Amino acid sequence: MQHYLDHAATTPLRPEARAAWLEASEIVGNASSTHGAGQDARRLLEESRERAAVVLGCDPIEVVFTSGGTESINLALQGLWQARELGADAVVMPDAEHHATMDTVAALMSSGAVLRSVSVSRTAAIDVVEFAGLLPGAALATALIANNEAGTVNDAAALAAATAAAHVPLHLDAVSALGHLPLSFRTLRGVAPDATGLVAMSVAGHKIGAPVGVGALVTARTARLTAMLRGGAQQRGLRAGTQDVPGASAFATALEIAERERESEFERLSAMRDRLVEGILTRVPAAELLGDTTTRLPGNAQILFPGAVGESLLFLLDMAGVAASTGSACQAGVAEPSHVVMAMGRTEQDARSVLRFSLGRTSTHEDVDAVLAVIVDAYSRASGSGSAGRS
Repeated sequence: MQHYLDHAATTPLRPEARAAWLEASEIVGNASSTHGAGQDARRLLEESRERAAVVLGCDPIEVVFTSGGTESINLALQGLWQARELGADAVVMPDAEHHATMDTVAALMSSGAVLRSVSVSRTAAIDVVEFAGLLPGAALATALIANNEAGTVNDAAALAAATAAAHVPLHLDAVSALGHLPLSFRTLRGVAPDATGLVAMSVAGHKIGAPVGVGALVTARTARLTAMLRGGAQQRGLRAGTQDVPGASAFATALEIAERERESEFERLSAMRDRLVEGILTRVPAAELLGDTTTRLPGNAQILFPGAVGESLLFLLDMAGVAASTGSACQAGVAEPSHVVMAMGRTEQDARSVLRFSLGRTSTHEDVDAVLAVIVDAYSRASGSGSAGRS
């Protein structure tokens, strides 16, 4: 039996989302067509947009459906950069962001962007004071609401307020936070100036039980954003192309259910995570929980196993029927130390010796028991491989 503890990478498709996708797929029309079939598709598409907007705390017109988190992040950062104020060339970015953000900013730097890096604490929390101090004159800023590896939750409201005060547009990556934390784009944006402060927020469907390949970028009505995909006027002209009606319907369905379950699941997953962490640290005294001990995502447990090779430990657990990860799934297959762990002030050896266990709606205490039953043997074997810390 496989015990799946990698929900932060992706979580199982909800039956309700699958049913919504299948039902919507029976509609033949293109949502941009003017005939009856096309208008049926358009009606379902816009109803899905309205439902998503209710959960995300924004106006329906502000929901731009995308293929997922990476596209949403690219649209936000590249779009804001292309539409930036004349003379503004700096991008403010914390050190422990997701690679979808880091790699996009690296591409912007090849086009003349100047990076202003913001340090994070030993728990991966963004230093709000330092963040605010780097904002004046910047073209844009970006930040995670919750760190995808360490699970630490940042003060998104303070980050948004700082950018509004500095008249800098902000993108928030809410991919890891979605379904776990209350998210209201309208509340976070507050009374920000028209085209600055929080103007964009990215989310992904497969983190909450929607199909892989659908997500959204929430964009303020007044945001100055240049489209990446051209060829039509769909979605305010910000993302051209035939719109995915079944995906939008499934996404809206998963969003609504995740929001209804959010508070009860937060409590359930937090208790289960605490039991997992306590059990591991009791059995492996050398191990250490990384990230904030209290202000963190409910199902996240990033643990340092000193002296072990993370990839070896991951393999041994997988052979024992336990699925976890060494960090972001977007870096799977790449044997490199976690940049998040190193940004937290840890050594490269530490960054190669971490595992992330992440629980989700299908997780049970049997999954926790499975980890605790094999972790001592797996750690013993992984730390005895003789290659811990090699570059």
